[in-house]
Amino acid sequence: MAALFAVPAQAKTPAERGAYLVNSIVACGNCHTPKNPDGSEPRDKLLAGGMVIEAPPFTAVAPNITPDPKTGIGAWSDFRIALAIREGTRPDGSIIGPPMPTEFYAKISDHDVMAIVAYLRTVPPVRNKTAKSIYRMPLPKSWGNAAGDHDPPPANDKVAYGAYLAGPLGHCMECHTPMRADGGGRDMARIGAGGPPIPGPLGDVAPPNITPDKEIGIGAWTDGEIKRAITQGVSRDGRKLAPPMAFAYYARMSIRDLDAVVAYLRSLKPLAAAR
Repeated sequence: MAALFAVPAQAKTPAERGAYLVNSIVACGNCHTPKNPDGSEPRDKLLAGGMVIEAPPFTAVAPNITPDPKTGIGAWSDFRIALAIREGTRPDGSIIGPPMPTEFYAKISDHDVMAIVAYLRTVPPVRNKTAKSIYRMPLPKSWGNAAGDHDPPPANDKVAYGAYLAGPLGHCMECHTPMRADGGGRDMARIGAGGPPIPGPLGDVAPPNITPDKEIGIGAWTDGEIKRAITQGVSRDGRKLAPPMAFAYYARMSIRDLDAVVAYLRSLKPLAAAR
């Protein structure tokens, strides 16, 4: 399957760059493409939405993000699609709720967000009306304003570029960071120390500690073992890791980008278990 999306990270056109991002590190289809009973993705429904994510206090239904003008985003302007990604607002002004990682996507660069938009325009439109998500909690009036260009760090700065890949683009730390004890959101002072259980197709999964702590983190792992866990879903001890970690998407990342993510993870402060 990976060969179907063999797009270089340094693509020449915005749509090529967007194809690489969407089908690798950003992994949009991990939520927005429905899954067959065996976990595979139906090729005729790429990004057509419909996956139900039960995570009390909400029942989220991933929307159709193909260019279908009736049930997808075909009637949205480029600006409105970019706004939905980075600020979590639809053209009608309504707010997009979790698990859309808006707080991370807010810092995607202008170039990359428009590359994603350009690629989404090329996806085959699929007529698939999805149900509305149900939130048993208040959503904010706004997730904030993402105005202004967020230039990505240069790719030759491995740690900084890896932080951009694992942060705004891959939103790895959305799952792998604990929540604050006071209920005020993620405890970014303990970034990467492991997150609360999240629902997956095989049951709830507790995102592990991915800091360089040598006891319960990945400090004793080799670079190859870290990359294998990311792209193949195999832990250091050979144990099979569980979704929703998007292993099949991450397997399409370039070697350069994988190296940068590993360099960033190595740079984190070693932390003990999440509190």
